Order: sequence, then structure tokens, then C-alpha cells
Amino acid sequence: MSVILEKLEGVKIRFIEVGEQITDPAIISDMKKYVKLTKEYKNLEPVVAAYDIYKNIESNIADSKQIIAEEDDEEMREMAKMELNDLESQIAPLEEKIKLLLLPQDPEDDKNAVLEIRAGTGGDEASIFAGDLFRMYTKFLDSKGWKYSVTNSADGTSGGFKEVVLEVTGKKVYGTLKYESGVHRVQRVPQTETQGRVHTSAASVAVLPEAEEFDIDLNPADIRKDTYCSSGPGGQSVNTTYSAVRLTHAPTGIVVTCQDQKSQLKNLDKAMAELRTRIYNLQYQQYLDEISSKRKTMVSTGDRSAKIRTYNYPQGRVTDHRIGLTLYNLPSIMDGDIQEIIDKLQVEENAERLKESGMA
Repeated sequence: MSVILEKLEGVKIRFIEVGEQITDPAIISDMKKYVKLTKEYKNLEPVVAAYDIYKNIESNIADSKQIIAEEDDEEMREMAKMELNDLESQIAPLEEKIKLLLLPQDPEDDKNAVLEIRAGTGGDEASIFAGDLFRMYTKFLDSKGWKYSVTNSADGTSGGFKEVVLEVTGKKVYGTLKYESGVHRVQRVPQTETQGRVHTSAASVAVLPEAEEFDIDLNPADIRKDTYCSSGPGGQSVNTTYSAVRLTHAPTGIVVTCQDQKSQLKNLDKAMAELRTRIYNLQYQQYLDEISSKRKTMVSTGDRSAKIRTYNYPQGRVTDHRIGLTLYNLPSIMDGDIQEIIDKLQVEENAERLKESGMA
């Protein structure tokens, strides 16, 4: 723990420095720097709090040992021994907590996210499955108390979605949902199957950290804006005004559409936010590619073919292939109960990160 204590001393010094900087008028006037430093301060706070608790326990342990060694009163010595046992039992779990807190945090984890689901191989059944995943995720988002809105969607011909894009806002949204990126596979008898045979279909899920205004500078001259009438299921016009917005970013070729709002201005704001996110993620992908080569819990956004999970209906089974986890509670998982899977992926990733850092 001595190496970790040295790190903690450095963290505390940095915490004090950042605390002083964010009260400096020169820093406050530079919004980009101020936002960055307040985030750093917030991230360092729990580490320093845990360190203070650790130092306090160490001090109390030393006091208890002194009483045991020097006190003549047997009752006082017995009380000190009981306190010492209690204090020493707190050290190991606190050390583990501190190790995790000391791991470098992905700065994107605190961000909101764009969640996109696309039907893959399997025709109509893949679209129906994409719709099932949409329902699973929206129920999960509801259980977390997060807000979400559909910014763009294309319906499947027999139900579900060919594609659906959601904007999700809340606490640590990206840090929770990022494990869902990859190919999700379903094995079941499709609604469209007349012979009762089990088919395998797939849908891809991508989770992108939402870019904030300070993350990316967009040149308006690089963006072409088109407007058109919003359309609903079957292609019928939802309204007769040109409220839907399509933005094309010339340098990257990225195209974003938004048609969920009745107001063109609101659709434009949402489309701009998504465009910033997609451009930002071109840069972020380099980082993802690097960590996905080291950690089995993460799939690079560039590798859309990576199969991460299979939902087997005949056996009521869900398997996450990254960590070899199999659960036999398919109905509750499809009802949005995916927290257990995410928790196990986070534990596995933390173990991998501790190993990388040499603190395991």
C-alpha cells in the first residue's frame, strides 16, 4: 500500500491546486478551462475523501495499539482490542476501493449518450429483434430514471425498426451503456416462419458519448442543411411543414437526420448535437480501438461485426460472450433487467484495469 499512499499524497496535492484554480477569476473567464478543471475537481473528490478516511483509521489503529501496550486498566485494554479488530477489518475493503478510485477514469463516462440500434442479418426478423432491443433498453432507461428521446427511426416492414437512434441523458449514462456496443444475436422461431424452425438473426448496437459544445468546433460553412416533411409508419406524412432536418458535414461525409420534433428549430438543435457527437467520436474511436485490443469487455466502435451477446429463446438463455456469462432469465432481461450483466462486465473491466496498472 506504500506506493498507493504516495499516489494518494500526489492526488491530494493536485486536489488542493485545482480547488484554488477554480476560484481564480482568470480561470473562471476561460469557460473551456473552467469546465475541464471543475470536472477534474469532482473526480478527485471521492479519492481524497477515501484517503482522509484511510489516514483517520490508521491514526486510530496507532492509538488503539498504544492503549493496549501502555494501559494498565484491563477493561480499557479489552475495549481497545475490540476497536482495533473493528478498525483493521475496515482496511482491506477500503484499500480495494482506493485502488479502483486511483484507476484513470475514462473522461467520457460521465457524459450523456447517443444509442443507436440497427437491424442486421435476418430480414424482417432482424427488424423485429431491433424493436425488442429498443423496448429492452427503454425499460432499462426508465428504471434508471434517465430521460431519452428518439431522434430518428426507420420502421421495419413487419414491425420493429430497421434503425432507431435515441438521445439519452442522465448520470453516468455513457459509462453504463458503453458495454452494450456490438452485435446482439437472437435465436428463436421468427413470427414470419411457417415451419417452426429456429432462426438466427442479429442487430447491432452502438453507444456514443455525446459531445458537449466545448468538445468540438463546427464551422457552419462545412454543414449543408436540408429540410423535409416528417414521415411516420408506412411513409405517410406526419405534418405538412418542413420540420424534419438533415445535416451533411462535408469534410467527414457524416449525415444526421432529426424529425421527432414538430419544430424545425428544435430538430435543428438536436441534429447539431448529434452531428457534434458523431464527429467527436471519429477522434474518440482511436482511444476505443486501443483499449478494445486490451480489454475483452469493450468492443471497438469500428468493429461492428463483434458478436457480444446471444439471446436464445427456446432455452430462455442469455449469454454474454466477452466474459462467458450465461443467465437463464431471458424474459426479465428482455423487460430491461440488464443491470446484473453490466455490473459483471464492470467488475471484469476493473480487474483488467487493475492488472494493467500493476495494482492487482
